[in-house]
Amino acid sequence: MTQHYEPYGEVRDGMRVDWDVRITMSDGITLAADIFRPDDGEPHPVLLAASPYGKGLSFAEGFAHQFSALVREHPEVTAKSTGAYQVWEYPDPERWVPEGYVCVRIDVRGTGGSEGSIDFFSPREGQDLYEAIEWAGVQGWSNGNVGMLGISYLATNQWLAAALSPPHLRAICPWEGASDYFREYTHHGGIPSEFMPGWAPHQVLRVQHGRADAPVNPNTGRRVSGKPVRTEEELRAAAIDISEVLLARPVVDDYYRDRTAVLEKITVPVLSSSNWGGMGLHSRGNFEGFQRVSSEQKWLEVHGLEHWTEFYTDYGLDVQRRFFDHFLKGEANGWDAQPPVQLQVRTPDSFFLRHEREWPLARTEWTELHLDLDARVLTGDAPSGVQRAEFLARSEGLLFTLPPAEREVEYSGPAALKLFVSSTTEDADLFVTVHLFGPEGTEVLFPTAFEPHGPVGQGWLRVSHRELDPDLSLPYRPWQRHTAISPLVPGQVYEADVEIWPLSIVVPPGHALGVSVRGQDYAHHLPGPHEITYGREVRGSGAYWHELPGDRDRPAYDGRTTLHSDDQRRPRLLLPRIPRA
Repeated sequence: MTQHYEPYGEVRDGMRVDWDVRITMSDGITLAADIFRPDDGEPHPVLLAASPYGKGLSFAEGFAHQFSALVREHPEVTAKSTGAYQVWEYPDPERWVPEGYVCVRIDVRGTGGSEGSIDFFSPREGQDLYEAIEWAGVQGWSNGNVGMLGISYLATNQWLAAALSPPHLRAICPWEGASDYFREYTHHGGIPSEFMPGWAPHQVLRVQHGRADAPVNPNTGRRVSGKPVRTEEELRAAAIDISEVLLARPVVDDYYRDRTAVLEKITVPVLSSSNWGGMGLHSRGNFEGFQRVSSEQKWLEVHGLEHWTEFYTDYGLDVQRRFFDHFLKGEANGWDAQPPVQLQVRTPDSFFLRHEREWPLARTEWTELHLDLDARVLTGDAPSGVQRAEFLARSEGLLFTLPPAEREVEYSGPAALKLFVSSTTEDADLFVTVHLFGPEGTEVLFPTAFEPHGPVGQGWLRVSHRELDPDLSLPYRPWQRHTAISPLVPGQVYEADVEIWPLSIVVPPGHALGVSVRGQDYAHHLPGPHEITYGREVRGSGAYWHELPGDRDRPAYDGRTTLHSDDQRRPRLLLPRIPRA
């Protein structure tokens, strides 16, 4: 029988903490949990989260750069907390337990102290969460009301759990959590993303269950990977090779469907929190979730900065706590009067708060701009005649800009680009970037979810994945089926609709908006040194590169791409212009 660290409890910093509690699943596998609760013997509402990052891996140790920047730039984060129990992307128990909550942290199976094999967002992992919620709902320290709260992975699996309708689940707050495994985690517009192949070894496999060289929980002195020790062969056998999966499964099939929540099945109250700068992972899913869940009570909150920052600031804690106080404690705190949408609208150097009633905003002036392929500008009037513009598939492509704004203008919402494309090969990848340029012509860049210097917005499309689903597509949000590959006939022109993930920017006078169509990932040209993520420099596209070995290194993606324009085929950009109040 597998030997586990024995559970034990103690009182620390005013909290009763139960370390390494075992939760037995229906298939006999046991998961490890740490439980932080008020030391008063009373039942309280529960905030539950599960991740693959090691429930005992200190934020300050495991993610030292992010933690030091967080507390340096936002000292409020540790003003009411020692930081000793903060773990990557989990709620800080020192900020929640004194407010009358129980925090339950769980290692997903195959990671940390939990038995089994790693299989990200699998149906079994969703079932584990269902059973863990039901377990927590009937413990003596629980009042029967369970909520879910966490960032990224700990948000994505909330959609999966909520779609299963566990009876004790009362509310969820997925904070920057993708809701479509194919379109957000593994592929962008059909192009495989390198995010998961880079992320898994650096953030997950280092705390895989049974890894002998894993870090130690400073609060317990125990290895965060559990007590057993697995051989390298056993570790490899117990972890999915995500790179192999992406190459073997290039289109949507049951594998991806099984790992994507049916949002329409979700009925509990939802606070969906997104990030304008979350292009690649921490954005689209929250907008889709807010729009598509069947919950009668649902809210959307959108902010900026790094994807972990506002979760821990007083701003983030305030909105989270008011939501959960209302639904888990039954407090009449005015949350029921909270407008459905709360936006931190982005300007070149800050944000301002605004409440709205819906998403996209009903007053949006959908603005269609034509691409003049000869002049390389965006214009409200369609150009005349036949135009062609060609670029190397492996290049920065073409840039089209608006004239500098004469007065302030805001764009907040989803966007889309319609192109007419031919290739010298049987395929082509389109990388679309929305830019803001200052009066001197220098690009204005922003700290985004995972990128210190990111653009305004991004979108992608592999043209062989161009087929649209007419039932799901909207003018501002094209929806490719991604169920079949339709190779191009070299030289033939194809219509290509590119979804640009929701964006927000207030363009000041003298600034100019632009859009580029590239054949490779966007990269800025700022001098280094640059931050290192997963062993590589981040230079504009965060950790969401698209050069997975075995995919874009094939000849099909090394030709020449041509954009076309004529009287029947005019390329155009659709932007969400918001009129002045």
